[in-house]
Amino acid sequence: MKKILLSLAVLSASLFAEFKTVSVDEFAKLQAKGYPVIDIRTPGEWKETGIIKGAHKMMFFTPKGQPDLAGWFFELGHLVKDKKEPILIYCAHANRSKALGEGLSKMGFEHVYELKGGIENGWIKAGKQTIK
Repeated sequence: MKKILLSLAVLSASLFAEFKTVSVDEFAKLQAKGYPVIDIRTPGEWKETGIIKGAHKMMFFTPKGQPDLAGWFFELGHLVKDKKEPILIYCAHANRSKALGEGLSKMGFEHVYELKGGIENGWIKAGKQTIK
């Protein structure tokens, strides 16, 4: 019975979870509402292109491409207190953020938004500023 209830709880959480790719303008509007923005790229990428002003630098994948689950979720726990809170994520081209966003959604995070095209093909290409 406990396994059935746990399965139902996980299933119901995923039914309400939302992972969505949003345009640069929509991303900026969500950020303006005060939702946390997380840049999951590497330090070298941050240095090369800068970051979106106000973004939290939280590298998810190591330089070898392996996820740093323990470290990343520890940092996320200080930033987001509830899985119902919206989270905005981005990487360079939206490949890593898409994988992470889908994973967060499956884990029950209800409102995860990723930047379409990432910082390079989305934000910078649209003429938006970054800070170094």
